[in-house]
Amino acid sequence: MSRGPVLVGVTGGIGSGKSTVCNILQGFGCRLFDADTVARDLLVSDPDVVREMRRMFGNGVYSQDGSGTLVADRKCIASQVFADRDLLERLNGLVHPRVRQAFDMAVAEALHDGTEILVKEAAILFESGADKGLDEVIVVTADLETRIERVLQRGGGTREDVLKRIRAQWPPEKLVERAGYVIENNGSLEQLEAPVAFVYRQIVRKHGLKTRHLRTRQ
Repeated sequence: MSRGPVLVGVTGGIGSGKSTVCNILQGFGCRLFDADTVARDLLVSDPDVVREMRRMFGNGVYSQDGSGTLVADRKCIASQVFADRDLLERLNGLVHPRVRQAFDMAVAEALHDGTEILVKEAAILFESGADKGLDEVIVVTADLETRIERVLQRGGGTREDVLKRIRAQWPPEKLVERAGYVIENNGSLEQLEAPVAFVYRQIVRKHGLKTRHLRTRQ
């Protein structure tokens, strides 16, 4: 009987580049579970979540697009929760148990189809307890100014908005203390591929998986 997939968590502060690391791992053949995307989807797809969100933030937190699809005002939500830790904890308590259920389903699917490595990307992996049961954890880090610039370039609000979100998350030093692997991401995509490939090979060897031939740009 198969032991199931190796479960690898990937986390890091906003702007660190954890999604880019996950995309590279996905290119190496890993299956990806994006906890943050699942959480965003739950805000509009789960009736119980929608009802509680209206209680927490008011009816104005939702609108409908041209096709009548429910849309959550994520900027409004972010501006409030990153200025109010209690509200942030209430939001996490509402959403993250449901994200865990979705991850359990992803693990079952990976076991069924023989996936060797399932990567779980989560911004607050440790804070939410989502690291429990994982075999490996990768923490992605980057210099503060690099992180701020990345978020600003993708339209993440003002510099102060970004700093509020950074302050609401665990500091990099605390994340690194609990990491199995640390990847520094202060350069280009090409520069990132080699350290990600190195960590991937380490995990493959450690767990006795089939080694894949990886092509990375030099």
